Amino acid sequence: MKVLVTGGAGFIGSHLTDALIRQGDHVVVIDDVSTGNWGNLRALEQHPQLECIHGSVGDGQLVRRVLADVDEVYHLAAAVGVALIAKQPIKTIETNIYTTQLLLDEMMRQNRIDGRPRRIFLASSSEVYGKNPKETFTEEDDLVFGSTSRPRWSYGASKAIDEFLALACWNEHRIPVVVGRFFNVVGPRQTGAYGMVLPRFVNAALAGGKLVVHDDGRQQRCFAHVSDVVSAVMSLLSKPAAQGRVFNIGSDAPVSIVRLAEKVIAAAGTTATIQFQSYADAYNTDFEDIRRRVPDLTRIRTVIDYVPQYDLDQIIQELIDEKRSRQP
Repeated sequence: MKVLVTGGAGFIGSHLTDALIRQGDHVVVIDDVSTGNWGNLRALEQHPQLECIHGSVGDGQLVRRVLADVDEVYHLAAAVGVALIAKQPIKTIETNIYTTQLLLDEMMRQNRIDGRPRRIFLASSSEVYGKNPKETFTEEDDLVFGSTSRPRWSYGASKAIDEFLALACWNEHRIPVVVGRFFNVVGPRQTGAYGMVLPRFVNAALAGGKLVVHDDGRQQRCFAHVSDVVSAVMSLLSKPAAQGRVFNIGSDAPVSIVRLAEKVIAAAGTTATIQFQSYADAYNTDFEDIRRRVPDLTRIRTVIDYVPQYDLDQIIQELIDEKRSRQP
């Protein structure tokens, strides 16, 4: 097939592109590399089945041209990272909503012309649950956002709008849509530049510095390896039973952030220490966070055989080994 991956030079997008090429697809990547990096696709440079386009999914003419002859779309282009979202809420909202609407509108337009519905996977986020206090989140749970005076919630709200748009395209026009809510995806190529916690910890531990833990560190998160997530995404888009539905994708094994820091220090075997920092010092006085974020994975396991192959200790060791291999 011919496949479009938006945001394909990013962390998850580049791994997805790798997997699609391996299964024999022709892949077109669109990325403005605002947060991605073409170096993530260096191993595929000059590959005859890969076409890389430096551009924006907000470019209507570009999207129209590319969509004309693709069979599937994986829409991963979005604002990423807590730090970026806190600093640039306007860009977050525009990037997430406008590009998704443009892409879906063009898919519907072309479907009316040629009658060929193209399947699309929309990458969403566990952020859509907001500060829902449940122990585990199911896909039908309420979305609980904070005040609009708190920019923290702009990301989750914008991704929720994306989901509404995508599901409306399925309900009204039968565009084959699958929505995946990612829960803390980690692995090789991920940068800590935008606030991602695990690569930040690994970098600090290997430098023998301080692992900065926000607040009291008792927040709980679940970390899934990018290869497990990519495999799930590709499987879901191939299943008719997944169309028009939303799926949690990730791990359901929670760990506190301070315990994560301790695990990284132990695996790195360095003299690094933990330093606690308030949210106000890390971001701003308006910042709010969620204490626990754990997905219920029942739904995805009823549609595909979803069994993650990596546990947290394996993930941490792989990231440490990768980082060390790149040090001079």
